Amino acid sequence: MVIYGAGTAGLGIADMMRDVMVREGLTIAEATSRFHAIDRDGLLDTGQAGRMHDFQARYARPPEELADWPRDRAGRIGLAEVVSRVAPTMLIGTSAQYGAFSEQIVTAMAAGTERPIIMPLSNPTSKTEALPADLIRWTGGRALVASGSPFPPVEHAGHRHEIAQANNALVFPGIGLGVTVARARRISVGMISAAAHAAASLADLAAPGAALLPPIGNLRLVSATVGVAVAQAAAADGLADVPVTDPIQQVYQTMWRPDYPNFEVI
Repeated sequence: MVIYGAGTAGLGIADMMRDVMVREGLTIAEATSRFHAIDRDGLLDTGQAGRMHDFQARYARPPEELADWPRDRAGRIGLAEVVSRVAPTMLIGTSAQYGAFSEQIVTAMAAGTERPIIMPLSNPTSKTEALPADLIRWTGGRALVASGSPFPPVEHAGHRHEIAQANNALVFPGIGLGVTVARARRISVGMISAAAHAAASLADLAAPGAALLPPIGNLRLVSATVGVAVAQAAAADGLADVPVTDPIQQVYQTMWRPDYPNFEVI
């Protein structure tokens, strides 16, 4: 995974993915090694120790690994070089640098993986790292794309590609709902992971070009699904202050329903 924009947002995403990898069997070192993070000073490496924040340091690459990597005049290793060297399967943008994912970079990535996952998450549209239509076209329709801003569907080679918006609105209401149902004392990594898996489970993966995430317009269904998963995770983590015995019914009873009475003018 290459994270372009190694601030709190980008590395927060990396931290969550790393935690999931560890929960699924990797060691912390193995999971961390999967990530290459790029900031304004280029690829994070331990030689930048005095210029890095604590949350960035764990993703810094050792100098011996980068000994023969070319650098620019300022001593930075840029995105194009990283992509060509590590052949990533996932490229995430949180840089607020419009157009940073150029055709050259994207085609180089697509040459090394059958279904490149590319997520230009910076918003608004004026700051997105790439336009979904370009990503679909440059990869011959193979890219799996989610964006930070809303984009219309992309028509390519007879298929309609729905562009998922990776918006925190897909999980935040459901997390609050699940916490309320379980009376959870705190929010754990397991609860956040459960929320992400629940939202993703609602994507229609059968149709070519289907969105990677459910649409924001289905927020009520998404929130209920996330709420059930979060309540169950709270119980599994020992954080629920009430028994979660029937999470579907408990979530249904807790959800607010905007039902208004009908008035008849006489």
